[in-house]
Order: sequence, then structure tokens, then C-alpha cells
Amino acid sequence: MIQPYTTSVTVTADRDWLASRHGTDSTETITLDLTKLTKSTHYVEPTAAGPHGYVRSGVPVGRITASGLYGAYDPAATDGRQALAGLVYAEAAFTPGTTKIPAALLWHGTVKTAKIPGGIDPSKITANPAGAQLRFLAVS
Repeated sequence: MIQPYTTSVTVTADRDWLASRHGTDSTETITLDLTKLTKSTHYVEPTAAGPHGYVRSGVPVGRITASGLYGAYDPAATDGRQALAGLVYAEAAFTPGTTKIPAALLWHGTVKTAKIPGGIDPSKITANPAGAQLRFLAVS
């Protein structure tokens, strides 16, 4: 006999990287490629105690040219991720085995550089008219 069950996940928003609410009302929907993110830095894996993993809020991402998916921003990448598209706005939950995760992208606003998960060096961001329009503050 099959016994269906329902579960829910509550993730507390941790947006200490956000310096103002400007831009939070106009996020874009994107799809993240989990294989282009780093475990423990960018996301938390599901466990027996917590069956849903999540991508951390504030992770800087770039758009992968070949797939259209988004992965961790990397100024040394050559696959499109070298152009900062923005930051993952809210924690994005996923289940085991999932590699494509829907998320919200904050593409303009003001953020605290020191609070970005995985870190970011604003001096290495190349201006791109189609990229993020973020102001980085050097406050903690």
C-alpha cells in the first residue's frame, strides 16, 4: 500500500548582505545550475534530518551562455559566468537529486560586500550593460 505524506519547509530569510530594500520589488526569475555552485559555500545539501537543501541568499551568479542557466559568478570563467548578473535574492530550496533550481535574482540595489556568501571583489567586476547594477558597500 502506498501512503502519501505531505511535508513543508520553512527557511528563515538571511539577507544580512542586503544594505537597502531598493530593487527587491523587481527581482527576475532564473534557474540555477547546482553543478556550478560550491557545496557549503553557496548551498547546503539535504540530509536525513533536513530533507531539503537550499541555495543561500546573496550568492553572486552569472548566466552560462550555452545553457541559459545561472552558476556562481567567477571573474576568471569563460562560459558567461564572468559577467555578474546579480545575487540570489532568497534562499532557494531543492530536493535530493535536483540540479536545476528556480530562484529570484536581485539585479540592482545596494549590498554589503563583506556579507556576500563566498565573497566577492567588486574591483574584479567588469561593467556590462546587460549585467547587474549593484552598489557594493564596504561595511559589515
